[in-house]
Amino acid sequence: RWQKVLYERQPFPDNYVDQRFLEELRKNVHARQYRYQAVVFQSGVVVQQLCSVCVFVLTWWYMDAGMLSPQGLFGAALVSSLLGYVLFDAVDGGAGRWASGRTRWADLKSTLVFAAFTYGFSPVLKTLTESISTDTIYAMSALMLLGHLIFFDYGANAAIVSSTLSLNMAIFASVCLASRLPRSLHAFVMVTFAMQIFALWPMLQKKLKAQTPRCYVGVTVLFALAALAGLATVSSVGAVLFASLLLAISCLCPYCLIRLQLLKDNIHGPWDEAEIKEDLSRFLM
Repeated sequence: RWQKVLYERQPFPDNYVDQRFLEELRKNVHARQYRYQAVVFQSGVVVQQLCSVCVFVLTWWYMDAGMLSPQGLFGAALVSSLLGYVLFDAVDGGAGRWASGRTRWADLKSTLVFAAFTYGFSPVLKTLTESISTDTIYAMSALMLLGHLIFFDYGANAAIVSSTLSLNMAIFASVCLASRLPRSLHAFVMVTFAMQIFALWPMLQKKLKAQTPRCYVGVTVLFALAALAGLATVSSVGAVLFASLLLAISCLCPYCLIRLQLLKDNIHGPWDEAEIKEDLSRFLM
């Protein structure tokens, strides 16, 4: 009788298998079954980040057109940051702060240092790209924002994810766009606003998603509506296209994923690579 071993001589060819070989065939052993509501909920991270980029570009456009003053934007961003800071601690009752050992005084010092350095270097930021053409600046900013969306941490465990690279690309884009604004104060407010929307806002959303899912869904919907309303004031066609993109990401793509999941057909069997599950640490001593 044929045995599936290599250390004994048998009267069979090396590639011989008997009828028992396919008895160990298994399909979709590690396949994950998705639910439509859960996939739609997880897609909210992508929707929020797209809306963040949209709001940032709209804010820059309003400031460049003179329709938004830097004082008004700074005041609105300051009030929003204070409200978000209070909400960040109120969501989990301050448990996260106690676990990290971070004090409010340390947060205040970090904020003041960042604001002072940014304000001090705002004249440099304003004149940093004077020798570069405006078209090149716009192209660089678009590529950096696209890279920010690609490398952003949406919660997937993948090699392409890099939160540091994503944030740096967004700040680089904000510096490029801020250099085309009229005054140094505009550049300071624009870079500060970029740090708030690209660094602090995702942190608050992540905590809301983990602690209060219903509140997270509501905030996501309101944020998307605000982005669409702002875009509609600039271009109605752009607002329709952006709304179609958001609906496709949050509704159509999850449906396609669920449908394609039914066609998944991964096979497992005795031909797979051997997995050593025994603890071999004793041999390393």
